[in-house]
Amino acid sequence: MKIKLYLFTALLMLIFGTTATKAATVVPAGATYSKEELNKMSIEQKTARIQQIKDRIDEIKAMDKSTLTHEQKKELRVELRDMRHEARAINSSDGMGGGVYLSVGAIIIIILLLILILH
Repeated sequence: MKIKLYLFTALLMLIFGTTATKAATVVPAGATYSKEELNKMSIEQKTARIQQIKDRIDEIKAMDKSTLTHEQKKELRVELRDMRHEARAINSSDGMGGGVYLSVGAIIIIILLLILILH
């Protein structure tokens, strides 16, 4: 009986205890550089491209958008969105993006394991 209970508990833990993993970053279709091109770029080239993106964003912020038509404003939004995706792809391709995410439950389990091990 205990074995069935342990097996059932283990099965429930496997079913409900799955975690999502972060897949490889996909560069959106509108981005200028592909994933392979970003990996081939040197750090200097990446920082130069990031600076170009920042300069373009500053230009867009300085524009008088009240005189633009609806289509031009839409084009600017699309351009900004593409630059944001490209900047994220550049940051994640050099290992600077991403991070480690721990849920509250994972932190509690780690603390309990440390208490059990160190006690």
